[in-house]
Amino acid sequence: MATIARAIEIILIIVQLYLFLPILSLYVIIKPVNNFPTSFSSTLPPFIIRALIVILIALLVFGAHEYGVLVKQNSALNNNSVQLAGEVASLERQLSKAKDEGLNLSNTLQSKEESLANASKKVSYFEKLRTIDPEFLKKYSKVYFLNENYVPPKLVSIDPKYLANPDKLAQIHAGVWFYLQQMMEAARSNNASLQLVSGYRSFNTQTSLKSNYKVVYGAGTANQFSADQGYSEHQLGTAVDLTTASSTATFVGFEKTTGYKWLVDNAYKYGFVLSYPPKNAYYQFEPWHWRFVGYHLAIKLHDDGRYFYDLDQRDIDAYLGSLFD
Repeated sequence: MATIARAIEIILIIVQLYLFLPILSLYVIIKPVNNFPTSFSSTLPPFIIRALIVILIALLVFGAHEYGVLVKQNSALNNNSVQLAGEVASLERQLSKAKDEGLNLSNTLQSKEESLANASKKVSYFEKLRTIDPEFLKKYSKVYFLNENYVPPKLVSIDPKYLANPDKLAQIHAGVWFYLQQMMEAARSNNASLQLVSGYRSFNTQTSLKSNYKVVYGAGTANQFSADQGYSEHQLGTAVDLTTASSTATFVGFEKTTGYKWLVDNAYKYGFVLSYPPKNAYYQFEPWHWRFVGYHLAIKLHDDGRYFYDLDQRDIDAYLGSLFD
C-alpha cells in the first residue's frame, strides 16, 4: 500500500510539471536569451539552451517537493519515536509493578507456607506429647508422689554386658534404652568403662530396699540417701545407678573414678543428668545416680551450669514433648 501511494504521488508531481512546464517553456522560448555568454550562446542553439533551463527548473521543483516530503516523514518518525518511547516507559512501569506484585505474592506465599509448617510442627508436637507419660519429668524427690500401681508404659531388659551383676535382671524404659546404650559404649571407647547397678525399681521393690536400709543404717541415715517408695526416680524407669569395676556396689569412692569424671563431662550429650549433686536440698551427694531428662533439657542444664531440681516444674514441662528427640 505504501509503494502504491508513493507511485501515485510521483505521478501527480509529473502531471503538475507537465501543466507548468508548457507555460514556462513559452516564456523561455519567447524571451530572448541575451544574458548568456557569447561563447556559450554561439556554441549551442537557443532552443537547446531553453530546453536545458526548463529541465533544470523542473529538477529544482521536483527536488524541493521531495525535500518537503522527507521533512514530513522525518517529523512523523520523530513523533512515532516519542510515542514508542512513551509506550516503552509505560510497559516498563507495568512490568516493574508486576514484578513488585509477584514479589509480594511470593512473600505472602512463603509466609503462608511457614505458618502452615509451624502449625504442622505444633500439631505434631502435641500429638507426640499425648503419647509421652507426663510423669517422666516430674520432680519426685520429696515433691511428687507415684502411687504403688504406677509402672512405666514399656520396659526393656538391659544387656547383661553392661551390668555390674550380669546374673541380675535390670530394666529401663524402652525410650531411654537407646541413649543409655550409646552412653555406655562411648564410655567404654574412652577407657571409662561403666557398669550399671540398678535401673527400674517398682514401688514394692523400693519399699523393701528402704526398709533394709533403715535396718542397716538407721532411719535417719537411710533417709539421707534413699527415697521413700513413691518418691524414687527409679520407679519412672528413667534413672540408673552406675559404678565402675574399681568401685564397689556401695559406690564408695565412685566420685574419684575416671568413670564419674567422664559422666560429668559427657553424660548430658546422651540426655542424662546428675540428680543429686553436692549440697543439694534432697539427699546426700550421689555421684552414681543419673536420670534421663532428654537431650535438649540436658544440654540446657549443662550450658547454664544448673541442675534438674534447680528449675521450676513449669520450665521443665516445656521439654516433655522433645524428651526422646
